[in-house]
Amino acid sequence: MNDQHYFTASPETPAEERRHHFVIRGTEHDVTTASGVFSADRLDLGTRVLLKQVPQPPQTGTFLDLGCGWGPLTLALADAAPQATVLATDVNERAVELTGRNAADAGHTRVRAVLADALLAELRDSGTRLNLIWSNPPMRIGKPALHTLLTDWLELLADDGEAWLVVQKNLGADSLAKWLGEQGWQVERAASSKGYRLLRVSH
Repeated sequence: MNDQHYFTASPETPAEERRHHFVIRGTEHDVTTASGVFSADRLDLGTRVLLKQVPQPPQTGTFLDLGCGWGPLTLALADAAPQATVLATDVNERAVELTGRNAADAGHTRVRAVLADALLAELRDSGTRLNLIWSNPPMRIGKPALHTLLTDWLELLADDGEAWLVVQKNLGADSLAKWLGEQGWQVERAASSKGYRLLRVSH
C-alpha cells in the first residue's frame, strides 16, 4: 500500500473491510479494519512498543488518541479508564469511522471519534484541555507538517497533562525530541525498544 493513502482524507483504495482478533494491553478485541488505513492487518511495532511501555492512564480525564488509525490506542485508553472521555482523531475519514465503530462494538460509550480539523476547532472553541495524549505520529508526512500537527495538539495539553509519542529512531526520534525541547516542552526519553523511542512530553 502506498504510504500516502492513510494520510489523505478520503483514501482512493476500496475499503475492503476485514475482521481481526487482537489482544490489546491484555484485553481481547474483535475489530474491523480496512484498506487505506494505517496498519490495517496487524498491531504495528511502534504501537506495540507504546502499549507495552506507557504507564497506566489516570481513571478520569479527557484523553486523545492522535492519529487513531482503526483505533488500537483508543481501545486501550477506554479499556484502562472507562470513566474517562476518550477522543480519537485522524485526517482519514475511513480511520475515524472505523475507530468509532470498533469502540462501540467493544461497549465503550465515552469514546468520540472526530476528524482532526473539526475536533481541533471544537476543543479550541470550548477551551477543553487534554489530560493525556497517546500517539504514534505520522513521521513520513515530513517535518514541517509534523511540527504543525504536534504544535496544534500539544498546545491543548492541560498544565499537568502529558503526551506519550512513539517514534522510530531512524525516522528522527532524537531530532524530534530536540525540536520539542527547543519549543519549550519538557521531553523525557521514557523507553527505547525495538528501534523505537517512547517520548514523554509535558509542560
